[in-house]
Amino acid sequence: MTKEELLTCIEKTKDADSCCEELKEACEHYLTAVGTADEKAAAKALIKEAQEDVCSIDDYLGFVGSDAAKNIFGDALPGMIEAGQKAKAAGEKHCLCDACQNGAKIIAYQDLLK
Repeated sequence: MTKEELLTCIEKTKDADSCCEELKEACEHYLTAVGTADEKAAAKALIKEAQEDVCSIDDYLGFVGSDAAKNIFGDALPGMIEAGQKAKAAGEKHCLCDACQNGAKIIAYQDLLK
């Protein structure tokens, strides 16, 4: 992965409906800081926030199995549960939402941000 590709992942994380406000802000701050004296500090903050917020596949499965998820996702929920179970069986480590999938790339390729 190149830094440019990782910047695209940061944009996708920030723009994901599933992204929490803290991670969204860290993404925005980093993207604004690229090429400035603040970039290194913003990268450190982004990585820390991503590590705190990116959920595991087990967290995903726990959530989609909850009553709250029934109210949010309705008829789509059985497909989400099946997708999560298949992903876990295939070795996926992270939640399947766009924020977590792209946030996991931020963590995995964090050396590109330093």
